[in-house]
Amino acid sequence: MGKLANWIAASRPKTLPAAIAPILVGASEAARLNDIDVWPVFICLAFALLIQIATNMANDYFDYIRGADTDERLGPERLVSSGKIPPKTMLVVAVGLFALAFCVGLTMVSYRGSEMLVVGILAIVFGYAYTGGPYPLAYHGLGDVFVVAFFGIVATVGTYYVIVGEVIFTVCLLGLSLGLLANNILVVNNYRDIKTDEAAGKRTLVVRFGKSFARGQYLFQLLVAFLCVSLYIGITRNFWVSIVLLTIPIGAGLTVDFRSTEGKALNSLLGKTARLLLLFSVLLAGGILLSRLNS
Repeated sequence: MGKLANWIAASRPKTLPAAIAPILVGASEAARLNDIDVWPVFICLAFALLIQIATNMANDYFDYIRGADTDERLGPERLVSSGKIPPKTMLVVAVGLFALAFCVGLTMVSYRGSEMLVVGILAIVFGYAYTGGPYPLAYHGLGDVFVVAFFGIVATVGTYYVIVGEVIFTVCLLGLSLGLLANNILVVNNYRDIKTDEAAGKRTLVVRFGKSFARGQYLFQLLVAFLCVSLYIGITRNFWVSIVLLTIPIGAGLTVDFRSTEGKALNSLLGKTARLLLLFSVLLAGGILLSRLNS
């Protein structure tokens, strides 16, 4: 594996739909109700991707330092623990990407206002604190809160706000649905890593409450995500969005698979969960935009 391939792997491409989905949907909801400029959408997307990749790389470094990445880990190879990327190099690049995200975010401040500076700084701080700092969120069972909040509600509502300059309830519903589906990626990840996480003192929710809880959480988050979309349809009378309900059988199938999947096979389930999020967001955004074209 070449150096470029190592850095691509360190970015964890399978997790990137969690960054793309809320920008896509937030921008679509803004376009449904307003005439919009395109460039703020790209700024929001660049910021979200930089935060996601920087968080992934910081996670690679800190999990190695804290002893969560060992030879017993069942997930894809981590680049620091495998020796393919030196620890200090990974940390420097992660911090550099957070800094770059801050610079990109400053353009959102100039476009919409100083309140975006607060949101951007919080996203960076919590991205770093996910596994770093004196109180790493993931090690205290708070990783799920971070994902639902920042890769769901904050990213979706933030995108809408940057474009439009206001916040409405319907975009909050959309953001919550995306955050819950994004968190299902984390649920599968933590379920797979339960033994090594527990040994390293990483008290994820599945470590705290067990595998049955994780499987129930996965199903519950799917159900609430679809409930949020149903409420959105009821409030907006935008029945084009009903197309997203076509993903229900996929979600049901993944829930069944989760109950019988163990070991390295969970890596495939994780990838499928990420693809469900991407398909869900594409259909959701498509239904929102179709309503504008047919209004």
